[in-house]
Amino acid sequence: MSRLTHVTTGPYAPPVPARERTAVSADGARLHVEVHGPENAPPVVLAHGWTCSTAFWAAQIRELAVDHRVIAYDQRGHGRSPASPACTTQALADDLDAVLAHTLSGGERAVIVGHSMGGMSVMAASARPRFREHAAAVLLCSTGSSRLVAEARVIPLRAGAVRTWLTTHVLASRAPLGPVTPVARSILKYATMGAGSDPHMVEACARIVHACPRAVRHAWAIVLAHLDLDDGVRELRAPTAVISGASDRLTPPLHARALAAALPHSLGLTELPGMGHMTPVEAPELVNGKIRELVAAYVTATPGRAGAEAPERIKEGS
Repeated sequence: MSRLTHVTTGPYAPPVPARERTAVSADGARLHVEVHGPENAPPVVLAHGWTCSTAFWAAQIRELAVDHRVIAYDQRGHGRSPASPACTTQALADDLDAVLAHTLSGGERAVIVGHSMGGMSVMAASARPRFREHAAAVLLCSTGSSRLVAEARVIPLRAGAVRTWLTTHVLASRAPLGPVTPVARSILKYATMGAGSDPHMVEACARIVHACPRAVRHAWAIVLAHLDLDDGVRELRAPTAVISGASDRLTPPLHARALAAALPHSLGLTELPGMGHMTPVEAPELVNGKIRELVAAYVTATPGRAGAEAPERIKEGS
């Protein structure tokens, strides 16, 4: 593991997991899984995004694991999960399926949270029987289902073929990111975070992103460039809330609006002024609050009442 993997102090330093496991995906890929919090507490499953790792969820794990069983895993090639030649949306779905099978008992219901590519993992797995068995509710953060490169605003040009070509080549670059320098932090902040993001947030994200191997970064960027999970959105039947940063350049709010409109059981969209792509890091209190609302409404609520009351509560929290 790189020395840049994560910060070691402060609210974004990853807590030590209570248990560590290895889930094996359909093609034999081995996935590092962490379990935090009490064994019998209501479960929350966290799927991180492109170039990130379980360390990305430090602020969620630190707060929620007090009274939730928080399950986080490294996507293949990220963090402590070895790289695999299979980089496809099918693999994303297989991996989430494997994690659910390995960590949840039969019939156990959880809130499943996906950020960026983690949200795409949810969409890719949405029609699978195991996902439907275990997904009590879903939270999608800063994600989209298609046209990611065409709509990205990382390159400050008018939308069109030139911007799309440049964006594809920037995101899929094989160049090493190198050490986390002031220049590197400035670039990452511009591309992925709101202008008002505190330095400690930027530092935490930079260390995580720079630790991702460049071959893995390139391979998954190609997948994202050709992404089409619109059918997966329509198959996502669990109650689903959506969060978006109004200043997100990687997945601008138009993606979140499209998701909220297309979801079969949409709980609405929360659009965060001044926030960028890294919403769980930039707005941890709000994201944690949304997760808690979903757990209370759909995991621990009295049967028969959650479906009637929860959507209104979620809207009030928006």
